[in-house]
Amino acid sequence: MGSIQMYQLVLFLSVLGAFLAVSTLGDNSAAAYWLLRVKSELIDPAGVLENWSPSSHICSWNGLTCSDDQTRILGLNLSGSGLSGSLSREFGQFTSLETLDLSSNSLTGPIPPELGRLQNLRMLLLYTNYLSGKLPAELGLLKKLQVLRVGDNMLTGEITPTIGNLTELRVLGLAYCQFNGSIPIETGNLKHLISLDLQKNSLNGLIPEEMHGCEELENFSASNNQLQGDIPSSIGMLKSLQILNLANNSLSGSIPIALSRLSNLKYLNLLGNELSGEIPSELNQLVQLEKLDLSRNNLSGTISLLNTQLKNLEALVLSNNALTGSVPSNFCLRNSNLQQLLLARNKLSDKFPLELLNCSSLQQLDLSDNRFEGELPSLLDKLENLTDLILNNNSFSGTLPPEIGNLSKLENLFLFDNMITGEIPVEIEKLQALSVIYLYDNQMSGQIPRELTNCTSLTEIDFFGNHFTGSIPATVGKLKNLLLLQLRQNYLSGPIPPSLGYCKRLQLLALADNKLSGSLPPTFRFLSELSTITLYNNSFQGPLPTSLFLLKNLKIINFSHNRFSGTIFPLSGSNALTALDLTNNSFSGPIPSMSRNLGRFRLAHNHLSGNINSIFGQLTELKFLDLSFNNLSGGLQPSQLSSCTKLEHLLLNNNKFKGTMPPWLGSFQELGELDLSSNNFYGTVPAELGNCSKLLKLSLHSNTLSGEIPPEIGNLTSLNVLTLQRNNLSGSIPSTIQQCKKLYELRLSENFFTGSIPSELGWLTELQVILDLSKNLLSGEIPSSLGNLLKLERLNLSCNQLQGEVPPSLEKLTSLHMLNLSNNHLQGQLPPTFSGFPLSSFLGNAKLCGPPLATCSESVGQVKKQLSETEVVGIIVAIVFTSTVICLLMLCIMWRIWCHWREVSISSSDGGGIEQKREDGKRVYGDKKIRRNGEYWKVNSMALVSSQDNKPNSTILARIFHLRMDSEAIETTLF
Repeated sequence: MGSIQMYQLVLFLSVLGAFLAVSTLGDNSAAAYWLLRVKSELIDPAGVLENWSPSSHICSWNGLTCSDDQTRILGLNLSGSGLSGSLSREFGQFTSLETLDLSSNSLTGPIPPELGRLQNLRMLLLYTNYLSGKLPAELGLLKKLQVLRVGDNMLTGEITPTIGNLTELRVLGLAYCQFNGSIPIETGNLKHLISLDLQKNSLNGLIPEEMHGCEELENFSASNNQLQGDIPSSIGMLKSLQILNLANNSLSGSIPIALSRLSNLKYLNLLGNELSGEIPSELNQLVQLEKLDLSRNNLSGTISLLNTQLKNLEALVLSNNALTGSVPSNFCLRNSNLQQLLLARNKLSDKFPLELLNCSSLQQLDLSDNRFEGELPSLLDKLENLTDLILNNNSFSGTLPPEIGNLSKLENLFLFDNMITGEIPVEIEKLQALSVIYLYDNQMSGQIPRELTNCTSLTEIDFFGNHFTGSIPATVGKLKNLLLLQLRQNYLSGPIPPSLGYCKRLQLLALADNKLSGSLPPTFRFLSELSTITLYNNSFQGPLPTSLFLLKNLKIINFSHNRFSGTIFPLSGSNALTALDLTNNSFSGPIPSMSRNLGRFRLAHNHLSGNINSIFGQLTELKFLDLSFNNLSGGLQPSQLSSCTKLEHLLLNNNKFKGTMPPWLGSFQELGELDLSSNNFYGTVPAELGNCSKLLKLSLHSNTLSGEIPPEIGNLTSLNVLTLQRNNLSGSIPSTIQQCKKLYELRLSENFFTGSIPSELGWLTELQVILDLSKNLLSGEIPSSLGNLLKLERLNLSCNQLQGEVPPSLEKLTSLHMLNLSNNHLQGQLPPTFSGFPLSSFLGNAKLCGPPLATCSESVGQVKKQLSETEVVGIIVAIVFTSTVICLLMLCIMWRIWCHWREVSISSSDGGGIEQKREDGKRVYGDKKIRRNGEYWKVNSMALVSSQDNKPNSTILARIFHLRMDSEAIETTLF
C-alpha cells in the first residue's frame, strides 16, 4: 500500500470517527460533520480551529454564528486567522449560511462553484488571499447576495456575465486581481449597487453605456486598467455618484459635459489617460467636489475652474497637461478650503499669480515646470499655512524675499532651475520646520549664511550650480538631521569645517567643483552613515586620514583632480564600495585589496607602483577599470583579471606593463574599450580579441607588438576606434577590416606593413577622424575606393612606396582638412581640389605635378632640361649597348683582315714567285703585282699597297689601315 493510499485511509477513518462522534450533537450533527471535513483541508498554524471538536457544542466553535435556537449556522468568520490550504467544496453544504468571511488569509486554489448552492448567502468575503482561477458563473445563483468581495487575489479570466443576476447586490469588489476582457454590460442590471470596485486589473474595451442602470451607485472605481474609448455621457445619469475614479487607463476624447450633472460628486479622478480638449467650465457646477485630479492628460486651453464656485474644493491637480495662459484673477476666495493646488508641467505663463495669495488655507502650491517669470512677491507670507512651495523650472528672477522667513510651517522649498539672484536672506533662520531646501541651478551669490544652520530640522540642502563664495559655515555641525549636503559647482573656498563631522546622519556629501583646500578633517570618522562623498575638482591636499577606513557604508567615492598624496589604503575599508575615482592626484604605493562589490575603479594619473595583484581576480562586479598613467609594472596573469567577466572598460595604458598580450582578454564579452597602449607588450595581437563583439575602442599603439593583424579583427563589427601605430606589425593589412563598418578612426602608422592598400578600406564609410597608414612599406596604387570616405577629415599615406597617379575620386573628399601623400613614388597631375593643401603634403614625389606643386607644363620643360635619374640610366645603357655592338663589328673586320694577312704571309714564305689565277684578278707574292678589279696591288712583307702602272695612288694609300706588322713577329705571337 502506497503512502497516498495510506493517507486516504487515515483521512477516511478520521472523518468516519468524527461522524460517529457528532451523531450525538442533535440537529447540527450534519453541519458538524461537514465543518470537520472543511477543517481537514485547512492548515491552521495559529490553532484557531483547535476547539472545532466533537467534545464541544458546534455553536461554540471559533468563527461560527448560530441562530437564536442554535439549530442553524448563520455565519462563518475566520478573517485574518492565518489559515492556508484550499477552499473545500463542502462549503456548499451550509445552505443556511448568510455570511462567509475568509478574507485576509493565505488560501490558494480556485473558488469552488459549489458556493452557488448557498441560496441564503448575503455576504461573501474572500478578498486578500491567493485564490486563482476564474470567477465561477455559479455565483450568479446567489439571488440574496448583497456584498461580494473577492479582490486582492490571483483570479483571472473575464468577469462572468452572470454577475448581472445578483439584483440585490450592493457592493461588488473585484479590485487587485488579473481579470481581463471588458466590463460586462449586465452590470447595468445591478440597480441597488452602491460600490463597484474594479481597479488594478487588466480590463479593456469600452465602459458600457448600460452603467446608467446602476441608479444607486455611489462609488465607481475602475482605475489602473486598459479601458479605452470615450467616457460615456450616460455616467452623468448616476445622480448618487460620489466617487468616480477612472485614472490610469487609455480613455480618450474630451471630458463629457454631462459629468457636471453629478451634483453629489466629491471625488473625480481622471489622471493618466489620453483626454484632450479644454476643461469644461460646467464642472464649476460640482459644488460638492472636494478633490479633482485631471493630471497627465492632453488637456489644453486655459484654466476655467474657479475656487470661487467650487467652495468645497480641497485639492485641484491639473499637472502634466498643455494648459496655457495664467491663473484666473477670480480664482480663489479669501476663506477658501483649497489646500492643494498642483499646476506643474504645463505651459502657464505670466508673473507669479497674486490671486493665489487669497488662498490662505493653501498647504501645497506647485507651479513648477511652467513659464512663469518675474520676481517672487514679498506678500508670499500671506500663505501662512503653506508647507510645500514648489516653483522650480520656471524663469523667476530677482532675489529671494526676506518675508519668506514668515512661512513658519514651510517644510519644502523648491526654487531650483530659475534665475534667482542675490543672497540667501538671513531671515531664513525662522523656518524651524524647514526640512528640504533646493536652490540649485540659479544665479545666487554671496556667502551661505550661518543663520541657515539654525534650521535644525533640515534634512536636505542642495545649492548646486550657483555663485556662492566664502567658506562653508563653521556651525554646519548643528544640523544633526542632515542627510544630504550638495554644494557642488560654486566658488566656495577654505577648508572643510571640522564640525561637519558631527552631522552623523549625513548620507551624501557633494563638495565638488569648488575652490576648497586643506586636508580632510579627522572628524570625518564620525560620518558612519555616509554612502556618497564627492570632492573632485578642488585643491585638497595631503594624505588621507586613516580613520576613513572606519566608514563601512561608503558606496561612492570621488576624490579626483585634487592634490591628495600618500596611500589609498584608508579608502579600502568599506565592503559596500561600488565606485572609487581617484584620478589625477599624487597617490603612491601599491593598490590595496578593495571591496568585491566594486564596479568602477579609476586610479589614472597618479604615482602608483607595483603589480596588479591577485585581488583583482575577486572583483567579479568590476565594469570600469582605469589604471592608466601610473608606474605599474609586470605582466598580465590569468589570476589577476580573467575573472572580471563583466568588464566594459579596461584602461592600462601608459604604464610599464610587459609580456605578451594574454588570449583570455577575448573572454570579456561585455568589453567596450580596451587600451593597453604605451607599455612594453610584445608578441602578436591575439586572435581571440575577435570574440569581444561589443568592443568600441581598441588601442594597442606604442608597444613592440609584431606579426600580422589577425583577420579575426573583422569580427569587431561595433568597433569605432582602432589604433595600432608605433609597433612592429608586418604583413598585409587584412581585407576583413572592411567588416568594421562603424570605424571612424583608424591608425596603423609606423609599422612594417607591406603590399597594397586594400580597396576594401573604401567601404568604411563612417571613417571620419583619421585614416593614417603612414611610415610603412605599402606599395601599389592608391585605391580609388578611398573616394567613398566622404566623412573623412584627415588622410595620411606618407612615407610609403605608393605608385601611380592620385585617383580623381579623392576629389569627393570634401570634408578633408589634412592630407599627406609625401615621400612616395606618385606621379601625374594632382586633382584641382588639392591646391588648397600645403606644399609639404606632396613633397618627395618627383613626377607629381599640379598646384600646389609646379604646373604639369613646367614640369615637362624641366624634364627636357634636366633628365630624371631613370632616363639618365636608360641613356647610359643605350650608349653602352651601341658601343658594344660597334666594337664587335670592328673585331669582326679586324679578324677578316688578319685572316687575309695570314694567307699572304704564308704564301710569301713558302712559294716565292708562283703565280696563281683567281676569278677576280691576279695575285703576286713577294714583290710581285696582283691584279684585282683592274688595279694592281703590290705586296711585300711590310705593307699592302695598290699600284696602277707601277705608280703609287694617293687615294688608295689614304684608305690603307696603316697596319704595319712584322710577319715573323705575328707568327710568333699566334703560335
